[in-house]
Amino acid sequence: MSGKLKEVRDRIVSINSTQQITSAMKMVSAAKLRKATDAIVQMRPYADRLNRMLGNIVTNLEGDLNTNLHEKRTPANVLMVVVTSNRGLCGAFNANIIKKAEQKIRDNYSEQKLSGNLSFLCIGKKGNEYFKKHFKGCKVNSDFVFAFEDLSSANINKISGDLISAFENENYDLIDVAYASFKNAGVQYPKVEQFLPIEDISIVEGEAKEFMADYIFEPDKVQLLEHLIPSILMNSFHKILLDTHASEHGARMTAMENATENAKDLLKDLKLVYNKARQEAITSELSEIVSGAAALG
Repeated sequence: MSGKLKEVRDRIVSINSTQQITSAMKMVSAAKLRKATDAIVQMRPYADRLNRMLGNIVTNLEGDLNTNLHEKRTPANVLMVVVTSNRGLCGAFNANIIKKAEQKIRDNYSEQKLSGNLSFLCIGKKGNEYFKKHFKGCKVNSDFVFAFEDLSSANINKISGDLISAFENENYDLIDVAYASFKNAGVQYPKVEQFLPIEDISIVEGEAKEFMADYIFEPDKVQLLEHLIPSILMNSFHKILLDTHASEHGARMTAMENATENAKDLLKDLKLVYNKARQEAITSELSEIVSGAAALG
């Protein structure tokens, strides 16, 4: 009986320790989530409006612009940018993004995968480790795995700038991004969106062209758009990383809260088992004492 009591007592101590860790991680994630949420809430309306404007511009291009960022090409070479976290303990967050990327590959890029013309650029260790292990015939670029350590515009623009240059130089015919869209701490939506070529707004939103905006460019349309289009794309990519960053902390906070609650329930059950076993031990000892006294009498 004493052995059983010690085993239950050790389990209680172990679960208490784990509960303290999960509770602390929940509070840390909650603090980081507030900051990450502020960043994406401020960025999203601005980025969405710029993307809508970019779609309008591309729809109304007259062919006199020196850029091929909107050029539709046969997707012989495809790049999948996968944005995940560097750490785990955030529930199914990373798995959902990876599954969404794999689904897109199965549905649209199976031929490119078989021919070795499907490449990956992984931001975040979890995605990098997964695709290196499971897609050995594909090239996996790990240059920006730790991009989340610095989410400043200057650092993120290096990544999006490289993507834009790779598309312009026809290294890739199509670039998709798999990431998580943040709604709140408990809800994050895994998505795969086309980054390049730029889709016109009639494709994105199904709107008729008569509803397209007619912009007046000042000073010069060509010079302005050659600077504006890459700038909007960089801003859009920055929003994607901020979305995923907030989603990660929301998912981790929720996962750690659930783990803490589960630990509480488990501790409650173990304490009942411990008290029951202790009472049985005391009853057994009393019975032995009474029996011994009766024998002596």
